[in-house]
Amino acid sequence: MDIGSQFLTGLAVALQADNLMYCALGVIAGTLVGVLPGIGPTAAIGLLLPATYQLSPTSAIIMLAGISYGAMYGGSITSILVKIPGEAASVITCMDGYQMTRNGRAGPALGIAAFGSFIAGTIAVLGVMLLAPTLARVALKFGAAEYFSLMLMSLMIVTYLVRGSMINALIMGALGLFLGSIGMDPINGRERFTYGFLPLSDGIGIVPVVIGLFGVAEVLENIGTRTDLQVFKVKVRGLLPSRRDWKDSAFPIARGTTLGFFAGIFPGISPMIPTFLSYAIEKRLSRHPEKFGTGAIEGVAAPEACNNATATSNFIPLLSLGIPSNAFNAVLLGALMIYGLQPGPALITTNPDFFWGVIASMYIGNVMLLILNVPLIPMWVWLLRIPYHVLAILILVFCFVGAYSVSNSIYDVVITFVFGFVGIVIKRFGFESAPLILAFVLAPMLEISFRQSMLFSDGSFSIFVTQPIALTFIVLSVLVLIAGLVRPKPVFVRESGSED
Repeated sequence: MDIGSQFLTGLAVALQADNLMYCALGVIAGTLVGVLPGIGPTAAIGLLLPATYQLSPTSAIIMLAGISYGAMYGGSITSILVKIPGEAASVITCMDGYQMTRNGRAGPALGIAAFGSFIAGTIAVLGVMLLAPTLARVALKFGAAEYFSLMLMSLMIVTYLVRGSMINALIMGALGLFLGSIGMDPINGRERFTYGFLPLSDGIGIVPVVIGLFGVAEVLENIGTRTDLQVFKVKVRGLLPSRRDWKDSAFPIARGTTLGFFAGIFPGISPMIPTFLSYAIEKRLSRHPEKFGTGAIEGVAAPEACNNATATSNFIPLLSLGIPSNAFNAVLLGALMIYGLQPGPALITTNPDFFWGVIASMYIGNVMLLILNVPLIPMWVWLLRIPYHVLAILILVFCFVGAYSVSNSIYDVVITFVFGFVGIVIKRFGFESAPLILAFVLAPMLEISFRQSMLFSDGSFSIFVTQPIALTFIVLSVLVLIAGLVRPKPVFVRESGSED
């Protein structure tokens, strides 16, 4: 069966009434998450994960995936209207989006962001259709040694791409590996690091950790520092970009889509990084670079197309290799394993309805976002005027209720509370949560692959240098580690609403 026929089969799955409903819920929830500063898509998926346990895996992942690209849409709204990015990937959109609002052109800015995101998302879905099955066929040749070295390389890339010290990132990765090893030994069934405490025998759940680090920590930190948003009072009209706007934006959208798509394929690339590159490229290529920062529509079109293409192509390594490219996909990987699905090359052949149904839902979700986003803008603006201390209380309530609902255990609430404060400490001392989460989720697979490799080679480490693919990944891991340790200083912008 060719790709076209498989996609039509997936489209039939995605168009089922229940899957359409969950797709709509996912993209609306994602937009809401993107609009409201203080809770990102990673925490949102942790909150909604317990509610999906009674759903079919296809419906659940369709809804959770919608949060990812829906958040990219929502983040642009606050960037343009209030110069506060709801999502880290929308930081650069503030530069020209907010200036367009001040110049009375909020409508075209929101319009080109929506249309550019839709175009980029659609093209990226086509890319996922073509590349994911091909990559999966190649990965079928992987053994335990290849998978271990691939996951090791992914962790090294993630630690390299953090904004701060590589040493700090390695410490977070090591902490994540330790936390992921708590509980039963996957080979012999013995308890490890439980210290006789019964709830630890099943390990630490992904949901309480994620909600604590990305939800509770963010809210607690913002309560003491964030003031209520001052929404720039302007009538949003003229959402359809003019012919001139399209002429100025066509090539930036194309370049942003291309850059974002290929950047998203590589593990560890945050959508924020290619959006900054996309903005810099457009400024470099422009005949009037002085316009950037004063309300140039190209400065909105390119980054918004870029971040949506990245968010979509992130699913290629996740679904075809079982390798998450960021913290959000790491949680999604955990969700897939909870549903009894093992992401990787066999997923496409053993569960074709699931794979193609999820891919088709991405296209449908982008259409929904284009249709829903524009009419709902007044509601999002109204939400932004709610005092943050009121929103913070509601978010914290949802966080603790979501943690409790995983297994109806107060232990999970305690874990969430503890990791909330761990998240604050991590930020205050210049550490990052992403390497910890990625290592935490990959720890069981990393350990199993390593121990299987040792069994196959009778305990000899030579298996990692005699296998060409494994050796390539190991060499790349070492090179990335060395490059990270010798770099002079971090070069990326903080993920907050301010620019460095």
